[in-house]
Parts: sequence; C-alpha cells; structure tokens
Amino acid sequence: MRRRFLTYEPETPDGSKRAEGTDKIKIIIAFPVKGLKIVLIIALIVIADQALKIYIKTHYHIGESHNMIGDWFKLYFIENEGMAYGWKFGGQWGKMLLTGFRMVAVVFGVFYLRNIVKKKMHPGFIFCVALIFAGALGNLIDSMFYGMIFEHSSPITGNVAAIFPEHGYAGFLHGNVVDMLYFPIIDSTFPSWLPFWGGEDFIFFSPIFNIADASISVGIITILVFQKKFFKTSEKEEDTAKKVS
Repeated sequence: MRRRFLTYEPETPDGSKRAEGTDKIKIIIAFPVKGLKIVLIIALIVIADQALKIYIKTHYHIGESHNMIGDWFKLYFIENEGMAYGWKFGGQWGKMLLTGFRMVAVVFGVFYLRNIVKKKMHPGFIFCVALIFAGALGNLIDSMFYGMIFEHSSPITGNVAAIFPEHGYAGFLHGNVVDMLYFPIIDSTFPSWLPFWGGEDFIFFSPIFNIADASISVGIITILVFQKKFFKTSEKEEDTAKKVS
C-alpha cells in the first residue's frame, strides 16, 4: 500500500522543543489500495485484450501477418484450443477441462483479490494478482463465447470470420483462443557443428500470444522477482498493526 510519513517532535516537560539530533517520532499513515482501482485495471486489460482479438478475428484470415515495427514485431493471426502461447491439452475433453479450470480460477480469483485488498497487502502484489486475474478472464471469454459468436476461420478457404453469424463454429465452452502478438526478434539458423539442432532454423521469441497471456506472464514473473519485498512488507505491516491494536 502507499505510505506517507508525518514526523512529530515531542516537546520537553517545560514546553520547549528537544535539541537537534534527538529522536523524532515517525507516524506512518497507510493508504490501502482501493477495490475500485483494481476493478478499473482489470477492466482496461480485458477491454484491450478483447478489442484486439475481435479486430484480428474480423479483419485477418488464419496465418495472415503484418509487420508493425520492422521485422521483429508482427500481428500474426492464429487460434489455439489450449493454454497460453499455443500449448495444447488433451483434445476436446482436455479443452473442456481447461475451460472448467479457468472458470474455477476466475471465481476463486474474485474472492482472493477481495481478501488481499481487505488485508491491505503490498500494492505491488495486489496489482500482480489483478494482472493474472485479468489475463485468465480474457482467455476464458474466448473459450466460453467465441465459438458461438464467430464464423470459423478456415486455413483452407482463407476466409475472414464474421461476427454474430446465424450459426457459430462451435458450442459453449469450445471456442478457440485468438493469438496475434509475435516477436521474432532473432531469426537465424543454428551453426552446422551444433549437435542435434545444427543447420535448423532458430527464432527467438517464437511463441505467438495475446494481451491476456502477456498480462498473466508479467504478473507471475513480477511476483517471483519481488516476492521477498512483497511478502516481507506484508509481514511487517501485520506485526505493526498487532502492536498498535
């Protein structure tokens, strides 16, 4: 949470101020992260994620790509049935399980976010959890509804899908996740003398993802990097609150 410090110099019994260099009393005023701010952050990420997905779905055909910044940032339209960055999991049954897991995670996330806001945990940690929640919600929307509200994007016909057709390409919970962000920063080949991979193409960074995936990744990585700061601060605040009470 944000902190502001007020300094108070107690007077001596005769009413005069203490000499310079004596200890001052520092009063900590803590401002908790407001739930409304968290809702706004989540809403902005989900809106940006869905707006870009809908634009790509209704303007690009499968496999279409356009350079945005040089050759290292492209919008490249693909769809995946599985997890983040195109990972798949067990066919149709796997997709059902994955979508169900996302639904449970999102419901749990609502209660967890409310709990950590009430506990006034470190604002950085709350922000990261909000990023993860927003990403999970963004991809859940794809899985739940995209099959019903879009035409099928066929790699064979190369059609551009229409939104709200008479019949969608799949039922409830069977929609594909739309991915489009592609950063082939390094596009080269492995040296021929390298075992196993010699002479093969090498691309970094090869996965194609979306804003929701990026939001989840940034949230998780930031928690891992700053976990000591996040949780150490929370423990100190709890100890201070106990002493005050």
